Amino acid sequence: MIRTRINRLVEKHGEALIVTAAATLLFVTLAIIYWYSYSSIKKSISRNAESELRESSLKVNNVVSVMELALRNNVWAVPKSANSIKQVEEMVVHVVEDNLHVMGCGVAYRPELNNGQQMGVFAYDVVPDSTAVVLLSYMKYDYTKSEWYAKVVQDEQPHWADPYVGLTSHRLSTSFSMPVYDDQNRFIAVSFVDVALDWLYKVVHQEDVAPNTANLLLSHSGELLVCPDKSMLNTRNFVQAVTGQTSNAEAKDVEQRMLNGERGYVSLKDKDGEKLHVFFAPVDKRVGWSMAVVAKDKVVYRDLFRTSFKMLCLALLGLALLAFIVWNVRKQAKRLQQIDAEKERIGSELRIASEIQQSMIPKVFPPYPDRDDIDVYGLLEPAKYVGGDLFDFYIRDEKLFFCIGDVSGKAVAASLVMAVTQSLFRTLSAHEANAARIMDLMNESMSNSNESMMFVTLFLGVLDLPTGRLRYCNAGHNAPLIIENGSATSATNASTQNVHALPVVSNVPLGIMPNHKFEGQETVIKPHSVIFLYTDGLTEAEDANLKQFGKQRMQILAETYQQNEGVQELVNKMTSAVKEFVGGAEQSDDLTMLAVDYKKVQRKVMLKRSLTLPNDVQTIPQLAEFVEGVGEELGFDMEDTMGLNLALEEAVVNVMTYAYPKGTLGTVQIDAEANDQRLKLVITDQGSPFDPTAKEDADITLSVEDRPIGGLGIFLVRQLMDSINYERVNGSNVLTLRKKLTGK
Repeated sequence: MIRTRINRLVEKHGEALIVTAAATLLFVTLAIIYWYSYSSIKKSISRNAESELRESSLKVNNVVSVMELALRNNVWAVPKSANSIKQVEEMVVHVVEDNLHVMGCGVAYRPELNNGQQMGVFAYDVVPDSTAVVLLSYMKYDYTKSEWYAKVVQDEQPHWADPYVGLTSHRLSTSFSMPVYDDQNRFIAVSFVDVALDWLYKVVHQEDVAPNTANLLLSHSGELLVCPDKSMLNTRNFVQAVTGQTSNAEAKDVEQRMLNGERGYVSLKDKDGEKLHVFFAPVDKRVGWSMAVVAKDKVVYRDLFRTSFKMLCLALLGLALLAFIVWNVRKQAKRLQQIDAEKERIGSELRIASEIQQSMIPKVFPPYPDRDDIDVYGLLEPAKYVGGDLFDFYIRDEKLFFCIGDVSGKAVAASLVMAVTQSLFRTLSAHEANAARIMDLMNESMSNSNESMMFVTLFLGVLDLPTGRLRYCNAGHNAPLIIENGSATSATNASTQNVHALPVVSNVPLGIMPNHKFEGQETVIKPHSVIFLYTDGLTEAEDANLKQFGKQRMQILAETYQQNEGVQELVNKMTSAVKEFVGGAEQSDDLTMLAVDYKKVQRKVMLKRSLTLPNDVQTIPQLAEFVEGVGEELGFDMEDTMGLNLALEEAVVNVMTYAYPKGTLGTVQIDAEANDQRLKLVITDQGSPFDPTAKEDADITLSVEDRPIGGLGIFLVRQLMDSINYERVNGSNVLTLRKKLTGK
């Protein structure tokens, strides 16, 4: 049940399910790729930020160490007495000129050791390669209140001061100062160097982590040493510099952590709500500075966002294309299903048509097992489901009506014409025994409705079984073979004179020339002879090399035929020979054969009597005496004799009435002949051609008032006798009646 529902769901919504599954898989894949890319970029920016922080720290550390070293290496030369100003000048000038980043150097003596007087020397760069020296006592500047001095005096430790704007350079600067001791280890002065902070910006921004990434440097007191917005330098506006806001709790917390010398990462949002990535770490513990790298989320992941957007667009385009392909495939699949269903329907209809067509062809063999004078066997193998070949036969009034034909074209159209042709043969031959006349009527009917201009080659024969007389007409078909006397017994002593083609007038095929008069022919078929009919599917069968089977092979096979094998064996041998010849080649045309074995046997005559009467019904009583004598000699009982007399009387009176014109004298001869099987009564006259068998039987189901005159007599004859046969022989009408002897 569940499987059935699933199958129905897939069948109904197959395209949507496929596209949905593909979209889900695609978007999950894109999400995974995006997540991994995002994580990778995040790790990368973190590593780059850490690297930048370390590199900047090292650079700052190097500069700081150089500054400290420059001062430490020269502080020993500071005179121990404030009175040695000249020596102090030489030392401070030397420090300024020999160190790139030093823009000033000085020594400030402690006033309390010099009678309260501020004394010292300060050297600084005026212009490149030019150094100026000034005495601190001449400057209106109380250095004892400066951080670089006061902090050292307080702690007696080296100290890096907070940045400030230099009095002489007017540049953002900082100072490194350290105590100076005399020989008695008394703290007598503070030596210091001023360092311009211009180099800090270059150091911090020498290599940005990413475009538009902001690097900030914060002093130990919270002043900005380096900042993208230079108007905020030497201020304590860290929060505003980072977020663009005057107040931000998270940014304030970061500032405090930086002042505490901590290292870390924090995600913030600026005034526009945009995400910021902040990495921070201390630069150098000696100076107490801390550095922060700030990167905007949309900048860091800009390429990822752009790539993801492009991939999403491509994915949507791909899904649209997939949906179109699936829809088109589904459409084509439905179309193929419809085509397959149509093919199946057509195939089914063709199979039904084939069955119908085959049902029209005689297929019960032997067809007349109770007769010893005739045997027939036919075969039709269409190249396709249905074909255009046909054969048919039946016996009426001791005549074998048979035909074989080939419709132009193939398949369904040909099969329809074949069905029409066979129906016309059956219908028209039911009341007509003249082969040429039957052919005329068939041609007229087919020509009048032949819009497709298809035609039929046909051979039509009427074989009179008692006499062997064959009346036939050919319409452009292959001439049948006549195999006389059963042919030879083997291929080695076969004689070609025993197998010959029946002479035929070709005429024209049926259906192409209205009003054409077909020429009939006749011959006598000897007993123990076979009439072999075929279509060109036999002789024109081709092998893989397009070589044809040919008439010669067919005739050789016919010559080796032995009558005791039977006509079915003859057809089967022909069929096997053709299939062996063509091998694996596809059958290109319908294969049709029909064999008629005329095997009339001469039996010993037990009775033979004759009676000749004038065409006068007054002489009929003589016929009764004749019949009584025949019945008595054959041992008929009274009932059989009366029935025989009634049948013969009806037939003879019919001849006397219609054979001769009124006033014309003529005779009617009655011959009775009997063997051990049958009684044969032959009525012969020389009157006008008249076939009583051609008259339709009376319809006895009608009332006497509604029933037309005539036809009842011949109906009685058919009921009383086993067979009735008419022939026109040498200008005479010959009507033959047969009756099987009782018990035979």
